Amino acid sequence: MKVALPSRLSPATCRVRLSTPLLHTCRQPSRNHSRGVVSMASMSPGKREGDISDAFASMSGKAPEPLPDRYRQLKLRLVQGHEEAVVASWKRLLRVLQRENETIAQRGPSIIPEIRFSHLNEDLAASKPELKKRGVAVIKGVIPEDEARAYKYEIEEYVRQNPHTKGFPSDNPQVLELYWSSTQARARFHPSLLKAQTTLMSSLWHASDPNTPISLSTPLCYADRLRIRQPGDAQFALGPHQDGGSVERWEENGYGLGGIYNPIFRGDWESYDPFDASGRLHAVTNLYDGLGACSMFRTFQGWLSMSQSGPGEGTLLVNPLVRETAVYTLLRPFFRDIKTLNQLGGDKRRHLEVDNWEFTGGEKMTSDLQGATPGHGQEFPEGLHPHLELERTMVHVPEVRPGDYVVWHCDTIHAVDKTHNGHGDSSVMYIPVCPTTEASAQYVARQRAAFLEGTPAPDFPGGQGESRHVGRPTEDYVMKFCDAVGVQSLGLDKLVALEGDTPGGKEAVRLANKALGFI
Repeated sequence: MKVALPSRLSPATCRVRLSTPLLHTCRQPSRNHSRGVVSMASMSPGKREGDISDAFASMSGKAPEPLPDRYRQLKLRLVQGHEEAVVASWKRLLRVLQRENETIAQRGPSIIPEIRFSHLNEDLAASKPELKKRGVAVIKGVIPEDEARAYKYEIEEYVRQNPHTKGFPSDNPQVLELYWSSTQARARFHPSLLKAQTTLMSSLWHASDPNTPISLSTPLCYADRLRIRQPGDAQFALGPHQDGGSVERWEENGYGLGGIYNPIFRGDWESYDPFDASGRLHAVTNLYDGLGACSMFRTFQGWLSMSQSGPGEGTLLVNPLVRETAVYTLLRPFFRDIKTLNQLGGDKRRHLEVDNWEFTGGEKMTSDLQGATPGHGQEFPEGLHPHLELERTMVHVPEVRPGDYVVWHCDTIHAVDKTHNGHGDSSVMYIPVCPTTEASAQYVARQRAAFLEGTPAPDFPGGQGESRHVGRPTEDYVMKFCDAVGVQSLGLDKLVALEGDTPGGKEAVRLANKALGFI
């Protein structure tokens, strides 16, 4: 077996040449010498095949099961010695939610900040307090409209040439199991999109300790799927949820490793800063290797629009109150209603009153973590998180056009329209915003191998993926047609730290380059 050592990579990332080369992209017919190489580390059996429904218990068809007793014991430990403070903080939180929910319900989509890419720095500076409160934004005109609209037609042609492309639902795919098309590469690594990502991270996020090894000005690539949702579709009816795991948010060897939510469990939720990246550096968001559970730190999830769509037209809904909703999600398992909604004759106001809720400490503690299932995303089934009033606080993002970029904080509760009631398709590429950390670079090294093979990205359902797809891009294609920063973010070239980055940021880039095999 012949070993190929590309000039850009060290022997630590040596790759074994396959007998059959990767298919060259149709954009460069003269490049028939595509390298066709694969990482030895990636040749172990991968995850089973699947689709986006596997990431959510509600869509996978599995009935929820009670969590084992270890979660009851965990909950007792989390608040031990702080029980009275947690009860007092819960009462303060409910009063804030009552006020904020009313504001959200009254304002609807207009509450979501809109930023002009042409005035990115000025608009971000002017909207910063509101952006950090809402945790979501629409950035208008990141990529020229004609270019972004053409992306969709290119994707459709890629699928036409590869009818074995999988997706959800299987009989009429709307969310496609595509990660490596040349179109996705050009979009992810478009210089304007990369500028928007780095500006968002550096403007809104911070590390409370400047020596924290994280670079908020050096993006890493997290390859995700895309969606082309047709009018009338009601199968991709994904309800309110949070990305980034579920039970991990409470577990000591999950988010607890970074201490992100410690102030909340001490009864001091007001001091919790959702935009402090320091604690998230060590958090483990995917303890159970779920199909679609994210292993990288995403400051924002996001999508790039390839079509025009508005409220009710198969688009995104969010709860635009990032801190308080995250706090409520974490504290909800420690409280229960004294009288149920049915016992109160359906009177929601009385049901939500502070005095109708009691702390379930000591012998009353249960293992319940409402909406959390190991290996799946955190969900918010109807009735389990009543004080969030999701029936009126989940609001649509404003109308978007091709080339607009929608981003939402990694703790944001979001959903999609249950039914696409529009007249045209609602099409987006999922492209999150990821800073550079050592752990994320380790994932990117595995992801790079998947790119070279054409198999799905490591977090996602496995199988052959695009390994047999006609027109799949090679490494040469990405190097030639994509922005240099994007090429680096995929691990195909050495990351370069910005001169003005923090000491921790520069150290993060060094550690990432080591993980990627460049030093």
